[in-house]
Amino acid sequence: MQTNNKTKIGWITVTAIVVANMVGSGIFTSLGFQLVSTTNTWSIILLWFLGAIMALFGAFSYAELGTNLIRSGGEYHFLSRIYHPVIGYLSGWISVTVGFAGPIGLAAMAIGEYTEAFTHFSPTPVAIIIILLITFFHLKDLNRSSNFQNITTGIKLSLLFILIIFGFCLSPEQSSIDWSSSWQSEIYLPAFAISFVYVTFSYSGWNAAAYIIDEIKDVQKNLPKILVLGTLIVSILYILINIVFLRHASLVQLQGQLEIGQIVSINMFGETSGIIISAAIAFMLISSISAMIWAGPRVTMVIAEDYQIWNYFKKKNKNNIPIRSIWLQSIIAIGLIITGTFEQVLIYSAFVLNLSTAITVAGVFILRRKGADKNAYKSKLYPIAQIIFLILSSWILVYLIYERPYESLFGLLNLLVGLGTYLFNRYLIK
Repeated sequence: MQTNNKTKIGWITVTAIVVANMVGSGIFTSLGFQLVSTTNTWSIILLWFLGAIMALFGAFSYAELGTNLIRSGGEYHFLSRIYHPVIGYLSGWISVTVGFAGPIGLAAMAIGEYTEAFTHFSPTPVAIIIILLITFFHLKDLNRSSNFQNITTGIKLSLLFILIIFGFCLSPEQSSIDWSSSWQSEIYLPAFAISFVYVTFSYSGWNAAAYIIDEIKDVQKNLPKILVLGTLIVSILYILINIVFLRHASLVQLQGQLEIGQIVSINMFGETSGIIISAAIAFMLISSISAMIWAGPRVTMVIAEDYQIWNYFKKKNKNNIPIRSIWLQSIIAIGLIITGTFEQVLIYSAFVLNLSTAITVAGVFILRRKGADKNAYKSKLYPIAQIIFLILSSWILVYLIYERPYESLFGLLNLLVGLGTYLFNRYLIK
């Protein structure tokens, strides 16, 4: 269902949504988990560089799919058209249950951890309250949501620039920088692959624009620009900020820790100023939650238009806001917070999201064989970009099944539940 032209949003706002989706909890939390087994600085930079390559090649692929198959819904719409409705449905099920709810829950958990140092409130209630407040904010008006997203993303990028500039200008008192040759052995370890899982999760969100295609002005022209530009901006920032984190904290301080940004900020600016920066980081994560609460329910709404079992969630208010879909996503995110640890939710989310995006990127080959729109965007570096993306995705999935079978099995069970709802819907329409 196409949105009225007057309510469509420009490429700058949508790029802000992509950036806000990407710069979430991962960049401020995942380094501590990576450093448990991968400590060489070259290894860390290589991880984040590979993550950037994977995200960029994914952006090329989604831009081609999105300009050929113009409709909101992301993987749900793409795979329904390219493969079979059941494949599309399962990818949509992933988006509804994990794709956005998982990162929302993780960002809210991170806010709880970052604010505990100066509020002394328990992180879990804080996380839940944050989700509820942002949900209420997005139930009213699209323009208000758009303005809030632009402002908070601007603040987020400004803070990242501040951390990066001061991080390279200030002399570190302690550091975990290691430019030795030990990276040559680290990259062959299973732990390197698991560390890459944290990286790819941190880059997740590069495909956010594909979920709101109907709301983008001039999709053929703007979608490729949005996906590629947003990914490039975040990739550069990620590599630089990780060097800053390594430069201003010891391994002992960082290994296994969640609130990486807080630790580094206190080392750089002192206890008081560091807490202020930590509060600012928590505010930045609000921008990420806001972006996902905005974009995610559009997938649920599109599924609800196609499947009877989801009809309840297609209702919009007078301002074209899918209020029931927004509430569904927020409730799932709160459920993940209550039932899982940060690391469990991250690994579980990373497994199913990598599986979904890999199948989608492979769809570019099928689309071209079937015959693509001559006026649509053509992926750069085809087919090399798609092949490299699929190799990296397969690498992640194999190691996750081997190293983290519990979370991987839970992801597969989630797909079985999704298949059950698909079959139940078919039963209803007989």
